[in-house]
Amino acid sequence: MYRWGNSRRFHSYTDAMRERYGSRIQKISVNAGFSCPNRDGTVGVGGCTFCDNAAFSPSYCHPEMSITDQINKGLAFVRRRYPRAALFVAYLQSFSNTWAPLDKLKDIYSEALAHPDISGMVIGTRPDCVDSEKLDYIASLAKDHYIKVEYGLESCYDATLKRINRGHDYKDSVKAIGMTAERGITTGAHLVFGLPGESRSQMLDQVHKINRLPIHTIKFHQLQIVKGTPMEREYAENPGDFKLFDLDEYVDFVTGFIARLRPDIAIERFAGEVPPAFNVGKRWEGVRSDRLIALVEKRLEQKQLHQGIFYL
Repeated sequence: MYRWGNSRRFHSYTDAMRERYGSRIQKISVNAGFSCPNRDGTVGVGGCTFCDNAAFSPSYCHPEMSITDQINKGLAFVRRRYPRAALFVAYLQSFSNTWAPLDKLKDIYSEALAHPDISGMVIGTRPDCVDSEKLDYIASLAKDHYIKVEYGLESCYDATLKRINRGHDYKDSVKAIGMTAERGITTGAHLVFGLPGESRSQMLDQVHKINRLPIHTIKFHQLQIVKGTPMEREYAENPGDFKLFDLDEYVDFVTGFIARLRPDIAIERFAGEVPPAFNVGKRWEGVRSDRLIALVEKRLEQKQLHQGIFYL
């Protein structure tokens, strides 16, 4: 129907990878024991106010285990859950996975890519944790493997980034993404909708800044209040500063964002899911990723919208 070679009304990352490689690419999460500059005192302490890695890290990820052992455990888990999966990449997800000297990065990345069942790597990190030397090395890996660097932007507004103790500003995001993409590395970004102090119109207006970035993929998450985080305390004290979406409201919002999103950006995820034991805010009971995708597609069809229809 549209330019992506399928009938979806948005540019699906899963479909794009299947068309490129002939199979779904399944991530195997790995915790390599990294930290973050806003945790170790370099730019701050305490980390982002919304963050608790235990809320999204698979049970088989333990930094005291070797990279190889984590991959083996992850493969066993994923193959049971997704028996049709044929291609696997190591997903360095927890904390900032470029926040170490280059020699250490080489050791970790090399071990992951040496696994016979691993075809590539997705590196989750922050915009203030890369430099030319590190990116040159990552670009060299991308010549023979599928490599993606995924940056947590979270917001395009400096006031929000300061409030959530992010430790960097939006200019850092623009710079890091530009340096990565210009080296031919697949580059992704991550946004959170509902951060404190942002109105619905402000959240939506971010699409114009996102469209100017040389990114290939994007992930969206709705804000969830995680038990035990500084944001839980802030939410209890000032709930009116937060926008926690109901499911139907979020579907309506995200379809509006998609309609304004540059058509070539592949959407990897529409929302996140914190385990119920961690989530102290609104919950979308029983709504998994496939159900949310179906709801978004249905809403796009109802409104006669598709990705980029309002892109300027």
